[in-house]
Amino acid sequence: MSEDEKAPESAPEEVTPAAEPAPEYGSEDVLEDVAPTPPAPRVKARRSPWNRGRDRVLAALIAVAVVAVALVIGVTSDSAATDRTEAAAPPPLPAAPDKVPGSLTEIWSARSGATPVPVVAGDTVATADGGEVDARDPLTGQIRWHYTRDLPLCTVNETWGRLNTVFSKDTCSEVTQLDPGTGRITAQRNGNAELGTQLVSDGSHVTATGKKLLTTWRDDLVQSAEYGQVPALVNAGKQPRTGCTYGTVAAASGKIGVIERCPGDPADRLTVYKAAPEKDDEPQVTFSSVLAGKRARVIAMSGDLTAVVLPDQKLLVIYNGDGSQRAAYPLDVPPSDLATDPPAGVEATTQTTQNVYWFSGSKVVALSRDDLSPRWTLSSASGPGIVFASQLVVPIKGGLAVLNENDGSTIRTVGVDRRGYAGVVRLGAAGPVLLEERGGTLTALK
Repeated sequence: MSEDEKAPESAPEEVTPAAEPAPEYGSEDVLEDVAPTPPAPRVKARRSPWNRGRDRVLAALIAVAVVAVALVIGVTSDSAATDRTEAAAPPPLPAAPDKVPGSLTEIWSARSGATPVPVVAGDTVATADGGEVDARDPLTGQIRWHYTRDLPLCTVNETWGRLNTVFSKDTCSEVTQLDPGTGRITAQRNGNAELGTQLVSDGSHVTATGKKLLTTWRDDLVQSAEYGQVPALVNAGKQPRTGCTYGTVAAASGKIGVIERCPGDPADRLTVYKAAPEKDDEPQVTFSSVLAGKRARVIAMSGDLTAVVLPDQKLLVIYNGDGSQRAAYPLDVPPSDLATDPPAGVEATTQTTQNVYWFSGSKVVALSRDDLSPRWTLSSASGPGIVFASQLVVPIKGGLAVLNENDGSTIRTVGVDRRGYAGVVRLGAAGPVLLEERGGTLTALK
């Protein structure tokens, strides 16, 4: 039936619609059969090597071991073995009196076995005993700060306005430098100093003494020279002699003087070398000369001059900077005073602007700072002298002698009660306080 024809309304007729023609898409059959995509194969996940129970246990054990090692290191480290306090800088001390008082009374005392002489730095007095260094108020003895380690002290000195403390771990190897006013650490190092060492200073360097090794440091404790039997030798043949042992040691003007006793030498040898050589692994010797006798002792150095005592010849000999002999003087000192080297190879000497004072063991010999010639001698002394209250004071039996520096004449004496102590007395001063080192005890007098 065409689209325009219609059935009469009175006789409707059911009409079956004709099928619609299939659409034409061209010659390509887009309904071509496609094979279904097979599902991806299941891949078995790789098992972690740490998923097993024993692996987790092993990991836990490793973690515990790491923590344990860290704890051991922490407990055994230098910092963990150190107990220390700091303080504010102390107030200035009162000035010393115009002259030595007519009487002096003990105001405090403390054990100080590691200080061979009174140690005064600025307005602080340091005592050192066992493993503890204490900074004290000179007027009261009150401890202002302390530095303590679980190691015994070898020695303590003052140089560069700082405290140099040397502790023993097999050798005197642990060195800590402290600000005397606050207790703050200013430098640290590990060294090779021998047991029984003392520190000798020329003002710019400090040298640790020993029988086979001398070690020198500058003000930041960096090593500047080693002389003798050097441990862990890297470059052989740098030391001038081997197999030698050392007697007394002195220092001045950037040089170190030492008495050597070497195989093959007919007598003792005096060697002077630089504290800061051009090559840090090789000593720079200024001169080295075999002396006229044995048991020699280097007493003092001043500028380029070195004073040496020859006990067998009873002479004090002065050497120039090139090793030539400048002068020789007869020496009136008991043989018993010179029978053995002093402890740690360090002579008991002090210096003022005029003189060097050497305590032989029973006498004080004043040597001129200009040429080290002997000026005068005081018998029955207990130690070398210092300037206190603008006067020279020398310890004697029963007290102090106040002397004229020019000729050694006695101005007056001051009695001091040393409570039965009769040994060597080393003096120091801090403002109005006079200090006496009596064996292992430091005593303050005022």
